[in-house]
Amino acid sequence: MYAIHYRENKIEVLNVASRIIPAVDEKVRIKGRNGKIISVEKIGETKYFVNVEFEKIVEKSNTNFRSIGMKRK
Repeated sequence: MYAIHYRENKIEVLNVASRIIPAVDEKVRIKGRNGKIISVEKIGETKYFVNVEFEKIVEKSNTNFRSIGMKRK
Protein backbone atom coordinates (compact mmCIF):
# COMPACT_ATOMS: atom_id res chain seq x y z
CA MET A 1 0.00 0.00 0.00
CA TYR A 2 1.18 3.48 -0.91
CA ALA A 3 0.18 6.81 0.62
CA ILE A 4 -0.81 9.06 -2.27
CA HIS A 5 -1.13 12.80 -1.54
CA TYR A 6 -2.94 14.71 -4.31
CA ARG A 7 -1.99 18.41 -4.35
CA GLU A 8 -2.98 21.46 -6.34
CA ASN A 9 -0.66 24.49 -6.07
CA LYS A 10 0.93 23.11 -2.85
CA ILE A 11 -2.52 22.67 -1.24
CA GLU A 12 -3.43 19.10 -0.34
CA VAL A 13 -6.71 18.09 -1.91
CA LEU A 14 -6.87 14.40 -1.01
CA ASN A 15 -4.87 11.71 0.80
CA VAL A 16 -5.44 8.11 -0.25
CA ALA A 17 -3.96 4.73 0.57
CA SER A 18 -3.73 2.87 -2.73
CA ARG A 19 -1.96 -0.07 -4.34
CA ILE A 20 -1.67 1.74 -7.68
CA ILE A 21 0.64 4.70 -8.28
CA PRO A 22 -0.91 7.16 -10.78
CA ALA A 23 0.94 8.01 -14.00
CA VAL A 24 1.75 11.39 -15.52
CA ASP A 25 -0.86 12.76 -18.00
CA GLU A 26 -3.53 10.48 -16.52
CA LYS A 27 -7.01 11.92 -16.09
CA VAL A 28 -8.48 11.87 -12.58
CA ARG A 29 -11.72 12.90 -10.92
CA ILE A 30 -11.38 14.12 -7.34
CA LYS A 31 -14.30 15.52 -5.33
CA GLY A 32 -16.38 15.99 -8.48
CA ARG A 33 -13.69 17.95 -10.32
CA ASN A 34 -11.93 16.70 -13.45
CA GLY A 35 -8.18 17.08 -13.58
CA LYS A 36 -4.93 15.91 -15.12
CA ILE A 37 -1.82 14.67 -13.31
CA ILE A 38 1.17 16.95 -13.93
CA SER A 39 3.90 15.21 -11.94
CA VAL A 40 4.54 12.42 -9.43
CA GLU A 41 7.21 12.79 -6.72
CA LYS A 42 8.46 9.92 -4.58
CA ILE A 43 9.12 11.14 -1.03
CA GLY A 44 9.73 7.90 0.86
CA GLU A 45 9.37 4.18 0.26
CA THR A 46 5.58 4.35 0.36
CA LYS A 47 4.82 8.09 0.16
CA TYR A 48 4.08 9.91 -3.12
CA PHE A 49 3.11 13.51 -3.87
CA VAL A 50 0.97 13.87 -7.00
CA ASN A 51 0.51 17.35 -8.49
CA VAL A 52 -2.86 17.80 -10.21
CA GLU A 53 -4.15 20.58 -12.47
CA PHE A 54 -7.93 20.86 -12.37
CA GLU A 55 -10.10 22.22 -15.17
CA LYS A 56 -11.28 25.78 -14.66
CA ILE A 57 -14.82 26.19 -13.39
CA VAL A 58 -16.91 28.27 -15.81
CA GLU A 59 -19.52 30.42 -14.11
CA LYS A 60 -22.86 30.59 -15.85
CA SER A 61 -24.12 34.10 -16.54
CA ASN A 62 -27.60 35.25 -15.59
CA THR A 63 -29.69 35.64 -18.74
CA ASN A 64 -32.48 37.50 -16.95
CA PHE A 65 -32.09 41.07 -18.23
CA ARG A 66 -34.94 42.48 -16.16
CA SER A 67 -34.11 43.43 -12.65
CA ILE A 68 -35.03 40.81 -10.10
CA GLY A 69 -37.54 42.99 -8.18
CA MET A 70 -39.62 44.12 -11.18
CA LYS A 71 -42.95 42.48 -11.84
CA ARG A 72 -44.31 41.80 -15.30
CA LYS A 73 -47.23 44.01 -16.42
